Amino acid sequence: MSIITKIKHSLFWRISAVFLGILVFLGLVYVFIAVQSANRYYQETTQQLNADVAEQMLEEVTPFVGGEVNEEALGQLMHSMMAVNPNLEIYLLDPNGEILSFVVLKKKVKLNFVDMEPVKEFISTKGKQFILGDDPKDTGNKKIFSATEVRENGKLLGYVYMILASEEHDTVAAALWDSYILRVSVNSFIVTLVTAFMLGLLLVWLLTRNLRKIIATFKKFEAGDLHARVPERSNDELGQLSKTFNHMADTILANIEELKKVDTLRKELIANVSHDLRNPLSLIHGYMETLILKEKDLTAGEREKYMNIVLNNTTKLKKLVAELFELSKLEAKQIKLHKEPFSISELLHDISVKHQLNARKKNIEIEANLQNSNYFVNADLAMMERVIQNLLENAIKYTPENEKIQIRLEEKSKELMVSITNTGVGIAESDLPNIFDRYYKISEPLSDDSGTGLGLAIVKNILELHNSFIDVNSKIQDFTTFYFKLPLYNEKVQVQ
Repeated sequence: MSIITKIKHSLFWRISAVFLGILVFLGLVYVFIAVQSANRYYQETTQQLNADVAEQMLEEVTPFVGGEVNEEALGQLMHSMMAVNPNLEIYLLDPNGEILSFVVLKKKVKLNFVDMEPVKEFISTKGKQFILGDDPKDTGNKKIFSATEVRENGKLLGYVYMILASEEHDTVAAALWDSYILRVSVNSFIVTLVTAFMLGLLLVWLLTRNLRKIIATFKKFEAGDLHARVPERSNDELGQLSKTFNHMADTILANIEELKKVDTLRKELIANVSHDLRNPLSLIHGYMETLILKEKDLTAGEREKYMNIVLNNTTKLKKLVAELFELSKLEAKQIKLHKEPFSISELLHDISVKHQLNARKKNIEIEANLQNSNYFVNADLAMMERVIQNLLENAIKYTPENEKIQIRLEEKSKELMVSITNTGVGIAESDLPNIFDRYYKISEPLSDDSGTGLGLAIVKNILELHNSFIDVNSKIQDFTTFYFKLPLYNEKVQVQ
């Protein structure tokens, strides 16, 4: 990339160029205003100093004799005026403004009449105000002037109208003024402009310093340094930009870590699903192959035994696929809740009764402590049945023989806490944060049914849909308690 291209794409140089353009524009505006102000000051000063020159002329010359123009006197005045001040132009006007005679250096008079409004205003204010009048030699220009009335025996005969700066004077003044402007431009204006521009460059450089640091951090982040962050040193716009970038970078980094974690879980899921599918499929395939190859050699008892093994493994496969499908829908938030008021007490009682048979196989006592009350909640009945069933099945699996499982229902601050406690080996503290992850197993269950490893993950997702959460307390070689809370639908109803 060439230097010119870099400059074109540099915010610093573009701001500097705009700043220089603004300075030049303001400088030209300043010069224009200064010139106009100086010119007006010169004209106003000249007019104020020469306001009574027309009246003084009447003391030396009588422009009218017997009501007629005194040409001889005007001719003498011309020679005297040219010798003293050749910039003056004298016009003799009638009361209506018609030019009767004039004394000028070069006879280029183009107007026959002069507008009388400025003349009368000048006379009424005695020249104390800045007033411009017609220039008979230049129809499109206005000039400073002096004027006075000419009266004879009290009768108004006309006016003496004197242009104080002739056309020749303007030409010479313009040339000198141009020279003056040139000197000012060279000696002061350019110096001021350069100084202001250099100070502006320094200011822009200081203002864009933090922006350059932000850009440098952006480039580091783009190059792969995901931990690059912009120092937050102010609360201005750049400070807000820094905070926004840092927040965005933190979010991106967190998302990347989450994606890595999800990818790891995906790999583990594939491995676990493959393992769980492979074992029952291998058993089904093996026993079915045995049934086919040794059909004539097998006794009826052996055939029944093999068929039961095949049936149990197909049931296990069916359950695994169903739970995988259910968990996937829960995690994708594709399941809609159908909430309705129902008695959580009755639900707990019914589920505990259904699992008494499995518990008796291990001589486990299920104690349902429901406080003889009927509590109502507003939730999805089928989903809550799934939650309690999974928790109770999990408790039976990990409870040793001749032990006890307790189901409790307690009211706490307009909420119901459901807890299921089983005695047994307990859960190590290091395992507690992971037990609700799919396929996470802390130890082998104490029953023949090893399950799918998805039960607690399903419980967690169902309760999250109900804006609740599952928690656990455990002590090694003592007990494990799973519990969750639901808001009361209404006041409890005592069972008669």
